[in-house]
Amino acid sequence: MGFKCGIVGLPNVGKSTLFNALLSTIQAEAANYPFCTIEPNVGRVNVPDSRLDKLATIAGSAQVIPTQLEFVDIAGLVRGASKGEGLGNQFLAHIREVDAIIYMLRCFEDGNITHVEGVIDPMRDSEIVETELVLADLESLEKRLPALQKKAKTDKEAAEQVALIERILPIVSEGHPARNLELKDEEEKRQMKLLQLLTSKPVLYVCNVDEESAANGNALSNKVMEMAAKKKAPCVVVSARIEAEISMLSSEEDKKEFLSSLNLTETGLSRIIRAGYELLDLSTYFTVGPKEARAWTITSGTSAPAAAGVIHSDFEKGFIRAETIAYSDYITHNGEAGAKEAGKFRLEGKEYRVKDGDVLHFRFNN
Repeated sequence: MGFKCGIVGLPNVGKSTLFNALLSTIQAEAANYPFCTIEPNVGRVNVPDSRLDKLATIAGSAQVIPTQLEFVDIAGLVRGASKGEGLGNQFLAHIREVDAIIYMLRCFEDGNITHVEGVIDPMRDSEIVETELVLADLESLEKRLPALQKKAKTDKEAAEQVALIERILPIVSEGHPARNLELKDEEEKRQMKLLQLLTSKPVLYVCNVDEESAANGNALSNKVMEMAAKKKAPCVVVSARIEAEISMLSSEEDKKEFLSSLNLTETGLSRIIRAGYELLDLSTYFTVGPKEARAWTITSGTSAPAAAGVIHSDFEKGFIRAETIAYSDYITHNGEAGAKEAGKFRLEGKEYRVKDGDVLHFRFNN
């Protein structure tokens, strides 16, 4: 798995420009008018990880396969979207299954690019987006509750959902996101996931700034950073225009040179992915051999059998052992043979929790 991010925001904040840049393609039309994006654009991008290339070089792997991240670019929301304004809330359904939501906020002034609210104010824009998502959740919960209450008389699962909804409703009714509810245990977390509420998903704030502010942000993005810190949410500053320019460069050397000229050390994509992985508590492990070197994404703390199941369900069912080498040991001792000689090769069982960077080979019964 990688992870799936929905990108939401008001019209003309740079969502489609960023989406195009991330995919290094002109897949999403980017234009200076509201509702340019009507159908949601979905695209997968490779997750950059320098460790994978180093492992592949040592192992002489014929193929390098990174893990992937999926972006869903949703049509611009406006005030009243949950009640049918603009393009209405039909597009909100497209982000019910994502793992996290990116709030794309415009933090640049440009008289040539219109703003539906007339004035640039990312804090207000964030509030509009969140309000529309909260209202959509409120409507969803109120519609579902009567049927669940009837079913709850004879169905334990339905009764648990009713109890959870009754705890969530006062929160969303007051205009707050469902994620503000403190969940009691793992069962409640599972029930919350089943409800597929938009505001139960973690949020990553992305500030789209002008090119001059790409390295250090500006007064507008600083306000968003302060707000995000109070909410204990990650915030990334990017320039969609710069990302678009980088995506047009063919060689890695040209990209590095261009970034350096702007006092940047990495692309916005890399920052977004890193922030997203931290937000969702994700880790990466590797499988390495002469045929291929491959990265796999798991939730941090995943057991070895469950990690094996990411490759194939049969690996999890028939799991015996995980041949394990830490990434640093694999590099230091120049591969599997060297790691074995140095005593850094381990056989781990079902209770082992896979660490970020582990190089694994699974033994299993067919």
